[in-house]
This record gives sequence, C-alpha cells and structure tokens, in this order.
Amino acid sequence: MTPSNKTKIIGLTGGIATGKSTVSAILKCKGFKVIDADIIAREVVEIGKSAYNDIVSAFGRQILNEDLTINRSKLGDIIFHDSESRNKLNSIVHPRVTKEILRQINKYSKNNNVIFLDIPLLIEQKEKLKDLLIDEIWLVYTSQEIQIKRLIKRDNIDFDKASVKIRTQIPIDEKRKYADVIIDNTNDISALKKTLDIIIQKNT
Repeated sequence: MTPSNKTKIIGLTGGIATGKSTVSAILKCKGFKVIDADIIAREVVEIGKSAYNDIVSAFGRQILNEDLTINRSKLGDIIFHDSESRNKLNSIVHPRVTKEILRQINKYSKNNNVIFLDIPLLIEQKEKLKDLLIDEIWLVYTSQEIQIKRLIKRDNIDFDKASVKIRTQIPIDEKRKYADVIIDNTNDISALKKTLDIIIQKNT
C-alpha cells in the first residue's frame, strides 16, 4: 500500500542537540501528525516481539536487565565500538521499524494532508528508508559549536565526550546538502517558533 496522493510526507531530522525534538513537539501542538521513529524502534524490541528474540539470540542474555527488558545502554556500548555488531542490530531492527512506519502512514494519510516522520538518522540511513517515499527532508540546524555547548549542558559531559558523540553522525553542515528545508535553531525558542511558522506557511 502507498499513502494517498494528497498526503505530503516530510522527513524531519537534525543532529545531536540541534533541537529536533523541540521542533517535533511544536508541530504536534500545531495539530500535525508526527510519526516518531525512535518510539517505534523502542516498541519493536519489547519483550515477546520478534525483534527482541532476534536481538537476544544475536547478542546474548548479558544485554538484558533483571526484568528481561533490553538494556539499551549495554547494547549501545557494544554497537558503538563495533561496526559489525551495529550492522547486525540494524538488520534486525530497521526492517521492522520501516514496516510499522509505513503502516502508520497509510493509517493517518486518510485524514491528514501532511505527515511528518521524525527520524534522527534519516540522512545517514536515507538509502535504507527509500520505501517511505519521503517528499521532502526538513533539517533542524544549528552550528556544530552550538551543538557541543548544548550537549555539554544537556548530558552534563565534558567537551571531549560531546565531540565524540557528535562525530558519530554526519557533520551537520554536510547534512544541509541533503535537505529541502533548513530550520535554523541557532537562537532561542521564540525565534524558532517564528521561523517554523514561516516555513510551515510556505511549504505545507
């Protein structure tokens, strides 16, 4: 199934600490339907789901909490340092996330002219997500310098750790090349809301 031809599918993305979650929340408050890939990714690995069973088989029971849920921190430590493990996890989770996103697109396209897909690594995983038939990519942008400052404050970490986290993603300035719309979030929340109002009026 494909979504209604009248429904515009917009991929919303950004970088660490650029403010994508804030933009997503503002869009929801404005009445737009936002499908959150991170929420879906957590749901598909719940106990009893097929992805959960495959992950435990692949990585062992040492990644589980006492209540048998997956310890995301332990699993994250494994895949962060090992690209083969990261690819293995992605091969388990991504197809199921894509399938659920498509299901929700088809559900919500009946009553929505615009649907946003909140996908943190949309540009990094663009090729794997081509089945989502995204019409436009909106990038929440701020400079890498501001990213680092915000990340240090948000996660209570030092400069070096913040820099390492940011380097795991495509540099934010490079991501601009892939975006149809740039949402500038270098200033405060008030400025962001005004910027977003102008963009929504022009592009939806």
